[in-house]
Amino acid sequence: MDKNVKICIIGGGPAGLSAGMYLEKKGYENYTILERLDRVGGKCWSPTYNGRRYEMGAIMGVPSYYAVHDVEEFCGITHDGPKLNRNYKNAAGKVIEPFNPKKNPLKIPRLMKMKNQMKKLAELLETKYKGYDINGHRGVAEGRYEGFAVTPGREPVSGINENLKDLALPFKDFCEKNGVELVQDIWIGPYTSFGYGYFDEIPAGYVLKYLDFQTTMNFVNVNLWTWKEGTQWIWEQLNDHLKHPARLNSTIEKVERKDGKVYVTVNGEVEEYDKIIVTAPLYIPGTRADGQKGMIEYFDARPDEIELFSKIDYERYDVQAVLTKPEDHPEISYYVFDNMVKERLGHLMVYYRRWRDEVDQVITTYALRKHRDMPEVGYDECKQMVIDDLKTMNNPASEVINEWTVYYFPHVFSADYAAGWYDKVEAMQDKYDTFYAGEVMAFGDMDETAEYSRELVERFF
Repeated sequence: MDKNVKICIIGGGPAGLSAGMYLEKKGYENYTILERLDRVGGKCWSPTYNGRRYEMGAIMGVPSYYAVHDVEEFCGITHDGPKLNRNYKNAAGKVIEPFNPKKNPLKIPRLMKMKNQMKKLAELLETKYKGYDINGHRGVAEGRYEGFAVTPGREPVSGINENLKDLALPFKDFCEKNGVELVQDIWIGPYTSFGYGYFDEIPAGYVLKYLDFQTTMNFVNVNLWTWKEGTQWIWEQLNDHLKHPARLNSTIEKVERKDGKVYVTVNGEVEEYDKIIVTAPLYIPGTRADGQKGMIEYFDARPDEIELFSKIDYERYDVQAVLTKPEDHPEISYYVFDNMVKERLGHLMVYYRRWRDEVDQVITTYALRKHRDMPEVGYDECKQMVIDDLKTMNNPASEVINEWTVYYFPHVFSADYAAGWYDKVEAMQDKYDTFYAGEVMAFGDMDETAEYSRELVERFF
């Protein structure tokens, strides 16, 4: 492609900013990034309280976040934040140690069985499901893989593997099919509590491409990265180092694609481009209170775009930032496994203490309020449930200082995944001088979205 091609990138989150970085590294400098908010970072949002930043969105990374490490190298920064740790409570607020056999002698047979199933799953993923961890979902429904290895060198790999079709199964069914159902006890912590849905409804492809075996072991062993100024700072730094930083407060009213050009009406002015990369949501079912819209509502959307993107759903995942009295402040972050099941929809799943040396700081709480087979819990109802749960946990909130409900983890369900939704969308790349990137094309964490942008640039530019 001509290096002077004029490119519009919609979205100043990890996917959009990374697209700009990878384009720039390949010699494409005629790009513009449009961001509707007054900040960059997307779901990496790190406000400030008492002189320190806290997390309302993404919290951490792991050493296998290779795309995030690309950003660090590009900007000359590193992961310099507080060391994290966690403990566990049950729904009644009692501290438990579910994986410690000395504390759970009656559970030793189950824990031993879980350990054996973990070993079995590791072997299955390396052999039966070779190629499972390639970024994105291209070819999975057809029993093939194509992309870049999940290694520091990220060498190109491809192959045929009919077993990969199993990744369309809900993760619960996938585990049962392979006789490793107890591994869900390990995967649920960094998956469901982080807002990505329940194992009986979400295709295994999402679970295992995000939590591939090495990433999961990093979470289990608390081998984590954090950033002193928060995850948003990573993307602020990248924005500052790009030749063309994102243009904030950019409201896109209309996009028309005709005669080989893309016409973007932004803040009342029409701008002309040759190509457009969409990292913002492709479709948002219903009407959101914040006014955020999906691509097909402001684009001259074509029938195939409307048909495919209308199949996308998303999670209702809510965050509250609370203060406590000093005597009520938790000594560590806590996971509440009892609340990570659909029967406890809307309840507190995890609450997070970022700084270990200060009690005058924010605690952030996280709750899911949607399952495809159940009535959605209302936003205000969920907020109150979480506040009540904090009392049960013996860490009552004295004040709520921030709250956020965000368009979160766009995905398709098993039937559409198995029917080749991703291959149909991938076949449309550049069809209308338009490229589709962002969360839904890979997964909703910052590294997977950034890695997909890297692959998109490698494939088409």
